[in-house]
Amino acid sequence: MREQGAASTAPGRVGDVRRRNLALVLANIGPNTRVTRADIAAATGLTKASVSSLVAELLETGLVEELGVTRDGERGRPGVGLALDARRGALGAEINVDYLAVGVVDLHGTLRSHEVAEAVNHGRRPEDVLAELSALAHRCVDAATASGLTLLGGGLAVPGLVDPARGIVLTAPNLRWHDTDVSAVLETLAPEVPFGVVLSNEANSAALAELWYGHGAFFRNYLFISGEVGVGGGLVIGSELFSGPRGYAGEVGHVVVEPGGRRCSCGGRGCLETVAGQEAILAAAGITDGGSTTAARMASLQAALEAGDAQAVTAVERAGHYLGIAVVSAARLVDLSAVVLGGHFAVLRQWIGPALTSSLDGFAPGLVPEGGVAFSELETTAALRGAAGAALRRALAAPYELLG
Repeated sequence: MREQGAASTAPGRVGDVRRRNLALVLANIGPNTRVTRADIAAATGLTKASVSSLVAELLETGLVEELGVTRDGERGRPGVGLALDARRGALGAEINVDYLAVGVVDLHGTLRSHEVAEAVNHGRRPEDVLAELSALAHRCVDAATASGLTLLGGGLAVPGLVDPARGIVLTAPNLRWHDTDVSAVLETLAPEVPFGVVLSNEANSAALAELWYGHGAFFRNYLFISGEVGVGGGLVIGSELFSGPRGYAGEVGHVVVEPGGRRCSCGGRGCLETVAGQEAILAAAGITDGGSTTAARMASLQAALEAGDAQAVTAVERAGHYLGIAVVSAARLVDLSAVVLGGHFAVLRQWIGPALTSSLDGFAPGLVPEGGVAFSELETTAALRGAAGAALRRALAAPYELLG
C-alpha cells in the first residue's frame, strides 16, 4: 500500500519523494515539542518504519535532536522525544541609515548574540559601510561558534529596493545607494554556510520577524510599518509575506498623504515619510542638533514628550494623523484588518497611538477594529531576526542539502 503524505501528492523519482518526505517530517518537529516518531507517523500518514528512517537522516543533518524518553499514546508507551536543535542558527545583519546591527538566531528563535554600532551611513561610501558591517559580523560569528553554534545561513537587510538573486541594492534613497552590488560581501559575512547569505528589504524582513516571533500568532493579515529615518512597510497576507511581482509591494512610506507637501527622498512629494519619518518628527519638534546622534535626539524627544512640550506633542500627533491616512489607504486596497508598528513608532506608542487611533476612526470607522493596532516588541532586532529567520526556513525546507 502506498504511503500517504507528501509522497502521494505527485509522481516522481524515489529520491524526489524522499526529499519531500524529509521536509514533511521536519515540518512536524518544533523547538520544544518532544514529538515522537509515532506522533509524526499519525500526523503525516507515513508508516512508522519510514518515519524512523527519515528521522535517522534528520538527526544526521544536525537540525533535530533527541530529548529523551517521553510518553506516547493512551497506554503510556515510552517514546523518544524529538525537537529542533538549538545548536543550529543563522546570522542576521542590517544596514540602516544611522546604525549597523548583526545577530545570531537559533532554531528555537532565540537571539543568541547581538551587536549594534551607531554610524552615520547616509552618503557614506558603500565599501566603507560594508567593511564595518563585516567586522561586526565576524565578531558575532566567532562568538556564536565559540558557544557551540553551527551556522546554516544568513541574511542582510537594507532599507531599500533589492534584487536578491543578483545581490544588488537597486535603490536605497536614504543611504544614497543606487545599483550597489553587495554580492561579494554577502559571501564573506558568514563564510561557507550551506544555505548562503541572502539580501532582503529591511521592512519585509521585519514583517517576517513579526510573523514568526511577534504578533503573527494573533494576526494572519496585517501591514507592518517600520519607523526609522525613512518609513518602510511589509504586507503579510494569509501568514505569508506578499512582496508583489517585482518585490516592491508594501512601500507605505511613499504613499502620498499630503498632496503638495514636502519633497521626499524618493523624488516624490507629500509622502508619509516626509511627516512621519524619524527626521521629520524631530525637525517638527524643534530637535535639530545635527551634532547629536539620532539615538540622543530621540531621547530628547521622549523627554520633551514626557514633560508635555507642546511642539513635541504636536509633531508626534501630526505624524500619527498622517500615519492613519496611509493605513486606511492600504487597508482599503488589500482588505487588511490589522497594523503592526515598529521602530520609532513603537518607541513613541504612548503619544502616537491615540493620534493614530483617532485618525483611523475619523477616516474609516471600523475598518481596523479594536485590537487591530499593535506595536512591535522586537525593537531594533526585528529586521535582523527576520533575515536570520528566513535563512533558517530555507534550511528547514531543504534538509536533504545537509546530507552527504
